[in-house]
Amino acid sequence: MGMAVFGFAECMDEARRLADALGAACREVSVHRFPDGESLVQVAPVPAPETAILYRSLDDPNAKLVEILLAASALRENGANRIILIAPYLAYMRQDIAFEPGQAVSQRVIGKMLAAHFDGLLTVDPHLHRIHSLAEIMPDIDAVSITAAPALAGAIGKAESPVLIGPDSESRQWVEAIADPLGLEVLVGAKRRMGDRAVEIVIEGIDKVCARPAVLVDDVISSGQTLATAAGLLREAGASRIEALATHCLASDADLARLREAGIERIRSSDSIPGATASISLASLLAGEITKRGWLPKD
Repeated sequence: MGMAVFGFAECMDEARRLADALGAACREVSVHRFPDGESLVQVAPVPAPETAILYRSLDDPNAKLVEILLAASALRENGANRIILIAPYLAYMRQDIAFEPGQAVSQRVIGKMLAAHFDGLLTVDPHLHRIHSLAEIMPDIDAVSITAAPALAGAIGKAESPVLIGPDSESRQWVEAIADPLGLEVLVGAKRRMGDRAVEIVIEGIDKVCARPAVLVDDVISSGQTLATAAGLLREAGASRIEALATHCLASDADLARLREAGIERIRSSDSIPGATASISLASLLAGEITKRGWLPKD
């Protein structure tokens, strides 16, 4: 077997969709967790394929990081010559400098660790601020990020001519990348954060949403407070319907309930993180990039 996709239990549906798009076999990585919290990781078949694609999003990352390193080691020791990590959601990327003395720069630490264990890495819309590419923190491997914008754009219907809203300046790149191919109007807000769950938002030109559907677009929904605040403004401005669209949804069930209470009728995200909102498949985009980068074994 020249290549196979290996996934973990919580993301096997997504791993199988990727394997199908690549025409590859799909195998589950077995994990047993001991009472003390340690993990026993096992891969099959043995020997491993020459090229192993390890699929796992790194939301709730601490245990997952240890387990992907153990899986990579098992694959390598059992015959894999090349191991590619597909982590649609890549954690620990926001802390790219020490904001206060004594802080660890997690982006640098995690980047070096992953580069030491994998030959390539592919992620989707990572939360980067002061760097422009993953190559800056993982220069020794082929590390690349792609955008989910084409998949998200395909989920928007043009018939009602919705207005796309980026709740803050950081969301501009995503909302414009989705809106431009569809010829849709874009508004971008300005945000002032006053705590983890307290934000103030101003959306210039918000009157344009009156009697029109509005779609809030962001890269990540975490607590959802930013979107909830923006939804309140859109509701006051007379939007006929409010939806939310994101690459990654980390929100809890309670957070999602608060978003619906804020007037957001439908919340959709990519399947980068499995969950109730994950209705947009990334398999085709991921498979296309894997093929483009020449990571597939030669016939």
